[in-house]
Parts: sequence; C-alpha cells; structure tokens
Amino acid sequence: MYFLFNSNKMFFLFILFFSTMISISANSWFGCWIGLEINLLSFIPLISNSNNLLSSEASLKYFLTQSIASMNFLFSILIKMTLMKNFELDNFISIMINSSLLMKMGSAPFHFWFPNISEGLSWFNNFILMTWQKITPMILLSYYFNMNFLFFIIILNVLIGAIGGLNQTSLRKLMAFSSINNLGWMIFSILISENLWIFYFLFYSFLISIMFFLFYILNMFFINQLFINNMNFMIKMNLMINFLSLGGLPPFIGFLPKWIIMNFLMINKLYLLTFIMVMSSLITIYFYIRIIYSSFLFNYFKMKWFKIKFKNKFLNLINLFSLISILGMILSTFLFL
Repeated sequence: MYFLFNSNKMFFLFILFFSTMISISANSWFGCWIGLEINLLSFIPLISNSNNLLSSEASLKYFLTQSIASMNFLFSILIKMTLMKNFELDNFISIMINSSLLMKMGSAPFHFWFPNISEGLSWFNNFILMTWQKITPMILLSYYFNMNFLFFIIILNVLIGAIGGLNQTSLRKLMAFSSINNLGWMIFSILISENLWIFYFLFYSFLISIMFFLFYILNMFFINQLFINNMNFMIKMNLMINFLSLGGLPPFIGFLPKWIIMNFLMINKLYLLTFIMVMSSLITIYFYIRIIYSSFLFNYFKMKWFKIKFKNKFLNLINLFSLISILGMILSTFLFL
C-alpha cells in the first residue's frame, strides 16, 4: 500500500509496465534489449530501501545478475546479426539467447540469485518479481527458441523448484522455489501456444496475489509464524485452499491449466516428461501441506493476547477468491466433458 502514497514509486512502477510493452512490441532484437534495460533500471528504485539493509543488498544483486544477462543477450544478438549467413552457428546462438532470457526470469540452472533476492524484498516487490518480471523474457523466448535445450531446462526447473523448497523455513524463499517449479510448466505452455501461456500465467498470478496479500496483511515471513500466531479459522481455511490450488490439487482451480498441459503432453506421447512434471508437483504439494498441517494441527504455545483480525471487507474479498478457487474447477470440468 506504500506505493499508492509515494509518487516516485508510482512513477517507476509506470515505467516498469511501459518497458514491458516496449520489449514485446519491438520489431528488432535491439528494441527488445532496450526494453529489458529500461525494465531493469525502473525495478531497482522500487526494490531498494535505504532503511533496510537486506533490500539494498537484494537490489545490488539483482542489478548485477540482470546486467550479466543483458550483456549476454546483446552479445548474442550482435553475433546473430553479423554471422547470420553462417548457419552452423545458429544452434549455438539460439542457446545463448535462450540462456540469457532464462537467467533474466530466474529459471534453473541460472536460478541461484532468485531465492536470495526474494528474501530481501517486501511481499509486493516479490509479487512483481514473480509475475510481471517474467512476461518480457517469456515472450522473447517464444520468438526464438531451441526446443531440445528448453526440454532439458523444463525438467531442471520442475525438479529444482520441487526439491529446493523442501528444507526452507522462509516463506519468501519457499514461494521463490514454487515460482521456479511453475516456471517449468509456463515454459512448456509457451512452447504449445501463446494463449495457453497467458491462461496459465493469469491463473498463477491470481493465486499468488491472494497468497502474498494474506502474508502481507498477517505480516508473515517464516513458517513458524503460522503456528505461533493465533489466527482466525477462516484465515487458515483460505491459506489451505489457496496453497493447495497453487500446488495444482484437482478440486481447485490451479489444477485446470496444469490439466490442459498434461493433456497435451499425453497426446504427444511425452510420457517421461509428464511423469517428471507430475511427480515434482506432488513434492511441491507435500511442502505446502506441511505448512498447512503445522498451522492447523500443531498445538504450539499461542500468544493469546495477540489475536489477528482482518477488516471484514478484506476477509470477505479473500473468501470470495477462495470460493472461485473451489467452484471454478468444478465448473471448468464441463469444458472437458
């Protein structure tokens, strides 16, 4: 909410949205690169906070990693422009361009900066990092990709995203690994069609916006806060429904885009990839259930004098979203009948 009352932050937020439009509507690689650079330079002031050492460190790390990815991207497109006639290098150049874009969006195996940076950001900045900041590299990736290389990247993403989140106690790092896991599904969806990617991306953004909004209001950053704080039962129910929906458990709406992608995988006889992606989703659901289980069932010492209450309008809004999450899947089942 801090952004709404700060004109500087609003200005940079506008440039952030505008830079994405520049990149995805550019008619040359150089125009795409300029859009990416403007995007980087507008996101840095949003995340840096002189009062918070962690966010200052995060903004510096973000700047360094994105600069390296941008240099790699510029180098690759210049080689592509100059050596266009030499088709022997085409495979190598496509891998170079793909790698720099994957590094920009925090994909495995270039993901090491991503959980560290998310740890130093507020929930709102994390939301931008995990949703909006992925749009430009994703669209650019769909223009020029190396299919075999991306299959390898998808498998790495879903596995690292699932295994990396297992031993996390920080909710922000956990959501970062969850984002890496979902990125594997997103990359596959953009290989199928741009419409399917938009569909998946909108569902993913919808679900994590509810999660981050809940965490922001409850002021939660670590798993143990979920069972120390004396929370309202409805808040716990909302957390459970949205976590399970994010993991892709069938009765909830988060399963719908994954279901469509799994259908496509099965039709194209990609059984091994289907198996790996579904198993990794099970692991993510496992660590979500671990959080829900601990917040619901463990009888820890509770701070009885510290009762968390929402303003009614917020709770009703989140209840409505959770209802959409449950009913949406039941209604969408008719699409496949």
